[in-house]
Amino acid sequence: MYPVLIKIGPVTIHTYGFLIATGFLVALGLAMRQAKKADVSRDKLTDLAFYVLLAAIAGARLFFILTNLRYYMSNPLDMVKIWEGGLVFYGGLIFAVPTAIWYIRKSGLPAWKTFDIFAPSIAIGHAIGRIGCFCAGCCYGRPAEGIPWAVIFTNPASLALRGVPLHPTQLYESAAEFLNFLFLVTVRRKQTFDGQIFWLYVMNYSIIRSVVELFRGDEIRGFIVPGFSISQGISCLLFAAAVFMLLRLRKAARAR
Repeated sequence: MYPVLIKIGPVTIHTYGFLIATGFLVALGLAMRQAKKADVSRDKLTDLAFYVLLAAIAGARLFFILTNLRYYMSNPLDMVKIWEGGLVFYGGLIFAVPTAIWYIRKSGLPAWKTFDIFAPSIAIGHAIGRIGCFCAGCCYGRPAEGIPWAVIFTNPASLALRGVPLHPTQLYESAAEFLNFLFLVTVRRKQTFDGQIFWLYVMNYSIIRSVVELFRGDEIRGFIVPGFSISQGISCLLFAAAVFMLLRLRKAARAR
């Protein structure tokens, strides 16, 4: 839609990068507010957020590059142009979680409580970031003739198919993540054990992503078998892990 937010002479601010940064700052602000309520060190959480952000961007970009390896082998300088779009959320998650575990152990933060603090923030930050995807045209949907809310990308700089009505899958996921955020902050008021909010986030997002994948049109994201994407495969594994951990942590909490 609008890949470039502002262009003044040689200075260009891409909408995607601006909204990714906005999402991070909103997420961090909400996490700091919750940390104060939970009596967890905000300084340590700020450091954690910084390390996790770097790991998430590196992982998300690496996964995108791997799915478009032929193009980037011919255009290696484009590998660093993340402000134009091109991040894979699950790649970021796979890199971010081990980084978070490392720092939590290093700093002595309470593990599950820390993950619970960040879970709703991840959801709201992701929701804002997906609006950036919509503006850049990445993660676009499949053709959607006859659907009144279909969108047509016309900007030459857009990464989406142009001139064709498409499912606005970026907005589907953004809206679902906003609802996920509201659900998590509501459940948090009646939380019964540490780790509950984080694993509910994982479970909810695995469902969200699996459904949204049904409407995606960017074939380059990769498939395990025709009609079943890599992201759906990861979603299935994460859903199973989330259910297992929720049951295990609830049982442990009751035993105490």
